[in-house]
Amino acid sequence: MDQELYDLITRAKQGDKRAFESLVNRYKRNVYYQAYGMLNDVMEAEDVLQEAFIKAYFSLKELDSIYAFTSWLSRIVYHLCYDRLQKRKKVKTIVIDWLDKRNKQPIDSDSLIEQKQLQIDLHQAMQSLSSEHRAVLLLREIQGLSYKEIAKIMRVPEGTVKSRIHAARLALRNALKKRGDQDGAY
Repeated sequence: MDQELYDLITRAKQGDKRAFESLVNRYKRNVYYQAYGMLNDVMEAEDVLQEAFIKAYFSLKELDSIYAFTSWLSRIVYHLCYDRLQKRKKVKTIVIDWLDKRNKQPIDSDSLIEQKQLQIDLHQAMQSLSSEHRAVLLLREIQGLSYKEIAKIMRVPEGTVKSRIHAARLALRNALKKRGDQDGAY
């Protein structure tokens, strides 16, 4: 590790936002390619890029060894991607179950097209949410964080987190209904 990197990490750990910004600029390409390599999805890789640096920022003080920064950051990215892959399996199961109930017939190539459309609808509905609602849903539903952990990350009371998640779910449901999901499956 070169001295400049050591100094950046040290300053970032002490709360220097410019030093952390320099770390982001230095590592964002590596983080993006690691995420894209695991997820094979540009938009999700970009989301993980942002989530990883947010998570790193709030937990940097917990980093035991400055020399382990690169592997520590890679572990954060790995776990975020792994969680998303697990969530994909869950979403796929939900979508298949929803389609089965809706169509009362086995999944075929037409149904796979419908599944893809549902994914697009869900993604677009998520994008229509405010950044605050998107953030709480990602932290809760994608990362699986507890209300307490989210409250700590967002620096708000736990009750506020609960009400934001409730409001975000309602907003997502309404956005999906506007996109044609009259069943309210989500």
